[in-house]
Amino acid sequence: MVEELIGAVAAVGAGGLVYLAAAARVVKQYERGVVFRLGRLHGEVRRPGFNLVVPAVDRMRKVNLQIVTMPIPAQEGITRDNVTVRVDAVVYFKVVDPAAAVVNVEDYRFAVSQMAQTSLRSIIGKSELDDLLSNREKLNQGLELMIDSPAVEWGVTIDRVEIKDVSLPDTMKRSMARQAEADRERRARLINADAEYQASKKLAQAAHQMADTPSALQLRLLQTVMAVAAEKNSTLVLPIPVELLRFLERGPEAGRQASAEHAVADSAEHAVADAAQAKEALEELRHAVEQ
Repeated sequence: MVEELIGAVAAVGAGGLVYLAAAARVVKQYERGVVFRLGRLHGEVRRPGFNLVVPAVDRMRKVNLQIVTMPIPAQEGITRDNVTVRVDAVVYFKVVDPAAAVVNVEDYRFAVSQMAQTSLRSIIGKSELDDLLSNREKLNQGLELMIDSPAVEWGVTIDRVEIKDVSLPDTMKRSMARQAEADRERRARLINADAEYQASKKLAQAAHQMADTPSALQLRLLQTVMAVAAEKNSTLVLPIPVELLRFLERGPEAGRQASAEHAVADSAEHAVADAAQAKEALEELRHAVEQ
């Protein structure tokens, strides 16, 4: 009798262990368990730790609540300014409602991936090339809103969306390079012109100062000669002041004017001498007639 009782207790204990092994479920800290009883959602979402279900009646599905990093395949499209580009991005999302993620959508990962690709194509068609290259923060926010709107019903929230790279055709890259080169050349010319303008103002002020003090021009000339001579060059360049050239230009004209004045003076002297001689001859002739 005792042996039969021990055997029954052992059988019950073994059966209990088998039941416990079949009913035990362990949910990790980053997971939640959704239990279906005979195909219907049963009870609340199971928390992390040790959980029991009814074997052969309940079925638990574990849902990961960690942030999922999903790359969006590169999408080719035409921007609003008719430029063909290839854009790839990455989306970060997580499950906030495990029951909705299991019941409302067949595969929430695949659904989010397809929605992200569709939204990325839509963003490409609505944006211009300059926005894709320089205004990505605004595009990321718009893309996040487009994906997050339908994902709310799936128990998924979009953490953030980032555009990774924008690939351009080679012809467009060369055109942009030429545009950037032309813009830099324009800025360089403007800077040079501004420098010339400032230098001309300073030179004009220096010229006015030297005009008030002519000796300053000679001192500046001597400084220039000394600076050139200090280089020990075989050729010495000596600048000639413009005033000296003007003086040399006036020299021949003054000489010709002086020669003309001397010629007129000599002619006048000769005329006076001839008049005196004619007067003396008349006096002699008058005396001879009187005698």
